[in-house]
Amino acid sequence: MKGLMMQQPLLVSTLLTHAERHHGEREIVSKRVEGDIHRYRYRDLAQRARRMANALAGLGVLSGDRVATLAWNGYRHMELYYAVSGSGAVLHTLNPRLHLDQIVYMIEHAEDRILFFDVDLLPVVQAIAPRLTKPMVYVAMTDRTHVPPCDLPEPVLCYEDLIDACDDDFEWPDLDENDASSLCYTSGTTGNPKGVLYSHRSTVLHTFATALPDALSCSAWDTILPVVPMFHVNAWGLPYVACMVGAKLVFPGPWLKGESLYELIESEGVTMSAGVPTVWQGLLAYVNDHQHSFSSMRRTVIGGAPCPPAMIAEFQEVHCVDVLHAWGMTELSPLGTVCSLKPCQISMPPDERVAIQARQGRAVFGIDMKIVGDDGQEMPWDNASTGELMVRGQWVVDSYFGSAEAPVHRDGWFPTGDIAKIDSDGFMQITDRAKDVIKSGGEWISSIAIENVASQHPDVASAVCIGARHRKWDERPLLLIVKKPGSAVVGDELLAFFEGKVARWARPDAVVFIDSVPLGATGKVLKNRLRDQFQDYFLTA
Repeated sequence: MKGLMMQQPLLVSTLLTHAERHHGEREIVSKRVEGDIHRYRYRDLAQRARRMANALAGLGVLSGDRVATLAWNGYRHMELYYAVSGSGAVLHTLNPRLHLDQIVYMIEHAEDRILFFDVDLLPVVQAIAPRLTKPMVYVAMTDRTHVPPCDLPEPVLCYEDLIDACDDDFEWPDLDENDASSLCYTSGTTGNPKGVLYSHRSTVLHTFATALPDALSCSAWDTILPVVPMFHVNAWGLPYVACMVGAKLVFPGPWLKGESLYELIESEGVTMSAGVPTVWQGLLAYVNDHQHSFSSMRRTVIGGAPCPPAMIAEFQEVHCVDVLHAWGMTELSPLGTVCSLKPCQISMPPDERVAIQARQGRAVFGIDMKIVGDDGQEMPWDNASTGELMVRGQWVVDSYFGSAEAPVHRDGWFPTGDIAKIDSDGFMQITDRAKDVIKSGGEWISSIAIENVASQHPDVASAVCIGARHRKWDERPLLLIVKKPGSAVVGDELLAFFEGKVARWARPDAVVFIDSVPLGATGKVLKNRLRDQFQDYFLTA
């Protein structure tokens, strides 16, 4: 016997329809590329998205066509999130920080038909345009007065002209919920980027889970500042979550320095933000240097890379901002786990509580996970056994876009490439990437654990641990340090700092001071570059 309930498809457009009807007066604030602050409301967003959907139809965009964006976080980009996906096309967000070769590869691989771009990214567009093998429609995301002279093979259309030429008489089509809605590519640090094609169903389910109290706990009471870019896994789903719950949205545009972010947080009453650790490092440095405090922000979501315990403690103990440590991947839409504490952990001493929060957390509903050993067998959840992290769920990739290969999963589980452990309460902790773990004399040493200890030293601005070659042990930990300005710390002092904090055999053998840490397009440390740089560095002690 089957249930007798309505069959309503889960569609991205329904999120916008809900926001317009139930939260039409809620504000969206954007710091624009043009340099000013733009304000409007959800009902304006919905109206303009329908007008843009009509404009796309006028440009010949059909269901399933890929429409690309090279843009920062802003209201026009959000309009495209809904106009493109809602009309049945596929939104393909491009990361402007990637190498030009990778951007060209992704456009060609996705077979994009239209490219919308923020005007400050015109140099990127002009650099890739001659290399594209198929005709492209270019749209500058601004008004007519701000369209710059463009050296492109085709005339450049103006976003606001397209909007003005169309009315908002558009009915969102009744799509199949399994139709594709958006396309994101992995960063391609170990080869060509791989496309992850999300469906309407997977996106809406991911939105439900992300907003849950034990996940990011979003509501109409929130003012959300997505610092994580809209070109990076759909800003972790926050543009969809905001419509679902009716939260006020604040977009920072391309201005992600500490001073600019702090001014937005304070002027707009931001209660929640989300981004990678490197962004928060800059914000905290600005706040501390100027002896500022946060008057409205109550929590921040930190993901994309492991968050050092020292950063968690500083946010919470100094600034009274709760930290939600999260983990995910492009292949997971991206949310997999959130370190939301359980009631029994709230009364723990601060150091014990921060130690738990340094873990990546427990799986949100919709994600199942396990760790497996080299033999493929599941390992126990004892907070000691480590193995490869495997996941499955309703918004986990099955196969990559445009690939003739078999599904990427193994027996229904997606291999993440992360090495992890899980405790009896279900809290998962990434101990390393499989490619970053240091194997010394048959023992595994976590580079993340070494980095977390080093980051607690008051003279350390950034710490990276890599494996250096050793004649006896094959590999040993080499600690690479960026000093804080004015610091006179020496290597022996840093090595002594590890006494009693990690096992003696896991302590780094040497310290090398470097000027800066290479970061990828999404703010992750490029350890592969550092390994290449120090490939001839031998540890002999």
